[in-house]
Amino acid sequence: MKVHKIAAAIALLVGVSLPAFGAEHATKDEAMAMVKKAVALINEVGPEKAYAEFDVKGGKFTDRDLYVVVYSLTGKVLAHGANAKLIGKDMINAQDVDGVYYVKDRVALAAKKADFWQDYKFVNPVTKKIAPKEMFCHPMNDYAVCAGVYK
Repeated sequence: MKVHKIAAAIALLVGVSLPAFGAEHATKDEAMAMVKKAVALINEVGPEKAYAEFDVKGGKFTDRDLYVVVYSLTGKVLAHGANAKLIGKDMINAQDVDGVYYVKDRVALAAKKADFWQDYKFVNPVTKKIAPKEMFCHPMNDYAVCAGVYK
């Protein structure tokens, strides 16, 4: 911690800016804001055009380790900002490393038609390592729009 304070003090004296420590990971507030932005786009241009936008790696709906995913209430991936190979796949029986059926759980929560947070483990697209993740989802019609943060 002392090194970070010294580096920040030197940067201030020299007039350079340093990235905020810990800013390499998205926050829960940023995940919620990303979902709201995604929902607004769906309402504006329709699901098909919006999903195409969510799928663009490095696009407006990806930020560091934060990206948008959309699942149908049957477990099919409709959009995925980090892994295009999953789009169109039925993931209802997908399990994380602890055996949690995270898609089945997500679909059940989304069927209740209320925003929710979900905990499970998933591969972080930045580190490429499995990490605990908290996913925020907003149910719409017969699908859920989600974005999550890695812990």
